[in-house]
Amino acid sequence: MSQVLNSSVEPTNIYGGDEVSALVLDPGFSHTRAGFAGEDVPKSVVPTHYAIFGTGDKKRLVFGDNAINTPLPDMELSNPMGKDGTVEDWEVAPKIWEYSITSRLTKFKPSKPSTNGLNDKADDIDVAMEGVEENEKPLEENPVLMTETAWNPAKSRERAIEIAMESWGVPAFWTARNSVLAGYAAGKSCALIIDIGATNVSVTPIHDGLILKKGVQKSPLAGNWLSSQVRALFATADPKVDLVPHFMIASKTAVDAGAPPQATYRAFATPPTASFRAFQEERVITEFKESVVQVWSGPGRLNSGTAAQGSSNEDYVRSQPGRVFEMPDGANQMWGLERFKVAEGMWDEKAALPVPGEAAPTKAQTIPELVRAAVSGVDIDLRVNLLQNIVVTGGTTLTTGLTDRLVSEVQALYPGARVKLQAAGLTSERRFGSWIGGSILASLGTFHQLWISKKEYEEFGASIVEKRCK
Repeated sequence: MSQVLNSSVEPTNIYGGDEVSALVLDPGFSHTRAGFAGEDVPKSVVPTHYAIFGTGDKKRLVFGDNAINTPLPDMELSNPMGKDGTVEDWEVAPKIWEYSITSRLTKFKPSKPSTNGLNDKADDIDVAMEGVEENEKPLEENPVLMTETAWNPAKSRERAIEIAMESWGVPAFWTARNSVLAGYAAGKSCALIIDIGATNVSVTPIHDGLILKKGVQKSPLAGNWLSSQVRALFATADPKVDLVPHFMIASKTAVDAGAPPQATYRAFATPPTASFRAFQEERVITEFKESVVQVWSGPGRLNSGTAAQGSSNEDYVRSQPGRVFEMPDGANQMWGLERFKVAEGMWDEKAALPVPGEAAPTKAQTIPELVRAAVSGVDIDLRVNLLQNIVVTGGTTLTTGLTDRLVSEVQALYPGARVKLQAAGLTSERRFGSWIGGSILASLGTFHQLWISKKEYEEFGASIVEKRCK
């Protein structure tokens, strides 16, 4: 009879066991998150934007926070993800993913002393070392679980497993829908997941850990759209607000609210590119969204309905204290009713500020209509359960007042139903919901048998991902 192995000599090819840590990779439009399964938050969060220097043969790509925030001449910024949250540039996306993993989590493994060529005669060193470098792959020990959107096409899924298996040499791979994982992070396998990220709002009904495809809804009225509304607000404000990013300011003097700024600007021999400037302006807008923008929490719409004491909702907001925001150049002013108007278009398409060159939002793109369409798209028996298990995730949901408004809008849509909404209190849980769900899933003992192994990939090819990862 064969001897039973004790835990100290357990085979190391058991994926997800104590010997081998699975990696969870969650690519998004604004950030790519990576970390080890079983941990609370991703250790590596890197911007998905990257810097490009030079052109043609001399083209060089640089990744990471420091690279994209330092003003250098002729540095263009770009993003490999498309507006719908799927990969557009397959040349660059895998490099960013690999950087997010190898920069913080793993390094290239040192090879064994017996085979690394260092103990060979001097004449043979070059040949031996070349062979080692070619065979060395960054993730030969770590299975990888990767997240994807509910509408990710089959071609993209197959491309992802090809990269993981052939370029990175992973021993096992799995891809999971980010809405399902956000449900797991909230402890639910049946839920209505409302995910508001940078490029998309998506409303996804899930049942028993599977997506109900007929109910999946998405719209572009998310974080980046909110930024364009803030730009429109700055352009139409009186006095007009000049959006000057931090890197342009050498020094500034404090001024009174509404007074023109008194700042010394930095001079550049070669001015930074338009793409770099736009990215830095976006950082200032993000600060404004985090500290000033607020969603009218309801009941009713901001520009209709009456608050207490018979005044309109807008009059009520005007009577509330405003918030001051100081721009990088020192200019500051009080924002009152305007800070509520910026986000109102997400709920009421008529309230959206006009943005030059952009189509006005339609009623079908607003969040209440997405919820209505998603709930109507599923079996009538499941609807009550979905409304009692609404999970809110994504960075843009941290906008002040958004969850209160969501409850009020859903209750208005379904007045007789019991509506229960779950939104994590910790900002990290809201921002990294999908990653945390992936971390939980990949560390479960029962999940180990589900991984697509390298052997299966070699036998069936990339199409196995469509059959196995539902």
